[in-house]
Amino acid sequence: MAKLRYFDAGKPAEPEPAQPVSTTGYTEFLRTGRINRNRPHWLAEEREYLTHEQVAERTALKLRDAGEKTHDRLNNFHRSIRFPKLIFHHTLKDTPHLGYCHVTAARTQFAHYEDVNWAFYIANFFARIGQEENFFEDISLKYSRMYFAVAIHPDKEAEDKKLTINRDVRGNGVLFHTHDPQIAIRNVLLLGARNEQLRDIIRQL
Repeated sequence: MAKLRYFDAGKPAEPEPAQPVSTTGYTEFLRTGRINRNRPHWLAEEREYLTHEQVAERTALKLRDAGEKTHDRLNNFHRSIRFPKLIFHHTLKDTPHLGYCHVTAARTQFAHYEDVNWAFYIANFFARIGQEENFFEDISLKYSRMYFAVAIHPDKEAEDKKLTINRDVRGNGVLFHTHDPQIAIRNVLLLGARNEQLRDIIRQL
């Protein structure tokens, strides 16, 4: 696939007013040998292209901002529910305008599962959570955000014991996966609730 090129479209040029056609420019060139480049017809909009590193930096700022706001919203719900702030991001290879942000991680219990470690993420695209090596599959821009939580555990085969998806939980490790922020917030709060009474309150939201 061809490498994507990005340009800054944030400040489109103002259209110049139409000017009457004049031959004085040609006369000036013949007399002095200079071209007046300040004339309106030389002010065509030029695109300022961005490097992939610059695009990744801009994406990172937006992802971190979304992560910060979401974390604040979670911790402002109830004083008994507190999540650690563990915000970091990744952009996708060759498409640095797409990325995802880790917001928090904690431990909870499910029926049939005890002490499940999990992590909560936000992405600026929608996709299926991959079953194999690819973390994301079938990436789509149908929705501008994706929220998901996965069960995690140390990778026993990795020397650094890095965390990976624990696919023993629910068959694929995915605890929830949605484009709806309200559903995402409710599900994370349910994961963090310490008792069934508080879970009942959250379910009614």
